[in-house]
Amino acid sequence: MTEKTDVVLIGAGIMSATLGALLRQLQPDWSITMFERLDAAAPESSDPWNNAGTGHSALCELNYTPRKPDGFVDISKAIDINERFQVSRQFWAHSVENGVIGDPSDFINPVPHVSFCHGADGVDYLRKRHEALSRHPLFEGMRFIDDADEFTRRLPLMARGRDFSDPVALNWTDSGTDIDFGSLTRQLLAYLGSAGVQIGFGNEVRNLSKQSDGSWNVRVRNVRTRETRTVNAKFVFVGAGGYALPLLQKAGIKEMSGIGGFPVSGLFLRCTNPELIRRHEAKVYGRAAVGAPPMSVPHLDTRVIHGNRGLLFGPYAGWTPKFLKDGKNSDLFRSVKPNNIFSMLGVGVTEMSLTKYLVSELLKSPAGRVASLEEFVPRADGHDWELITAGQRVQVIRRKGAGGVLEFGTAVITAGDGTIAGLLGASPGASTCVSAMLDVLQKCFPREYADWTPRLKDMIPSLGVKLSENQALFHEVWDWSSKALRLTDNTPTRAGVAQN
Repeated sequence: MTEKTDVVLIGAGIMSATLGALLRQLQPDWSITMFERLDAAAPESSDPWNNAGTGHSALCELNYTPRKPDGFVDISKAIDINERFQVSRQFWAHSVENGVIGDPSDFINPVPHVSFCHGADGVDYLRKRHEALSRHPLFEGMRFIDDADEFTRRLPLMARGRDFSDPVALNWTDSGTDIDFGSLTRQLLAYLGSAGVQIGFGNEVRNLSKQSDGSWNVRVRNVRTRETRTVNAKFVFVGAGGYALPLLQKAGIKEMSGIGGFPVSGLFLRCTNPELIRRHEAKVYGRAAVGAPPMSVPHLDTRVIHGNRGLLFGPYAGWTPKFLKDGKNSDLFRSVKPNNIFSMLGVGVTEMSLTKYLVSELLKSPAGRVASLEEFVPRADGHDWELITAGQRVQVIRRKGAGGVLEFGTAVITAGDGTIAGLLGASPGASTCVSAMLDVLQKCFPREYADWTPRLKDMIPSLGVKLSENQALFHEVWDWSSKALRLTDNTPTRAGVAQN
């Protein structure tokens, strides 16, 4: 017999958890069922060791502030991403105040965000980047530092053994955060379980089929017993990480025509020396090598996971045809369809730099990885670091002309009738989960969204307003969310100089 529910959420990661939490509060009379093929919450992209946890707000990521050929630093993408992160902060703050989330320090902690460049050209770029960003309220408190002594005081691990005849510069922001999206997901799922949402771990969605009444039959198989069942839902959200692509293909919606995916693994060096971990407290992002894709931006990251501090450096690219860490080697090949084969073949021609980058990364020896680390940690000792495989990401390939183009970013795919939606892509991903799920709600439930708006504004006071254009409102919601999330110690001063 076919079971019935109003909403099916596929995947127990941050996206499905966020959408579920929103829907449960907006429409408490709707029935919601969640399926996860593994036996735990946040097992893939949302796991803290599979996710950078930067709280992407464009404070430090240089790929969001490209320098144009005329020397102009374009900050438009940085502003957009920061706006979206502010939406997440507000929702989390409201969730803490209303008991949806427990102790915020379990998932969000203050950690400075820092951009790092060396060489005369790099110093000049960071100076211009600082000049462009620091004029905007969303980036107030950012400092430009090019003094070697100040660099040494703030980043002793990066200063040890450094030759400062090669000039260095930093864009330093105290108001950054580290986020354990795994812990946040588990807290949201605990709320959903207590609020009547059915959560089925160890249940793999095998197929999606549209019914004549517009609903969806979701075929689910129990991983242990191999028994299958069918659940009928009025709305389906596919938040299954890399596996969202094949599931949306199975759904057969026309919006997926021409879309393919290319999997890329992330490898990191994780510090095993407690003394080195104690000597570094910041998320420091550099510039990607010439010809390397945006996702390859090197960073030396302080992490706070289960209350313990850690230190990661990377990423180094790996490759496997799997769409998930726990996926299958056939994932990539089975995703090639008649409607996307030319898109995928075309990328092989248009993205030669990515191909060269991946080959060079795959051939990199352990000594070569340590050599890359030495740009950040001079005289690094490989014995202090271990190589780990982090998350598996599937970059979106879209049709362009007769070929295809690789997209770096997060894409929400929504069927024209609003009965199914899914999320593809990678960074900034988790950090913008709330704004991404608001997009889903607005596109899939346009009539209900109008009724939900007053309630949403209680959760997210800046809803519908650009904080970059309303400085008073920005300060109001920043102070409120900082207090609720216990981040008041890293709030920038109104004069634009960070508190020390």
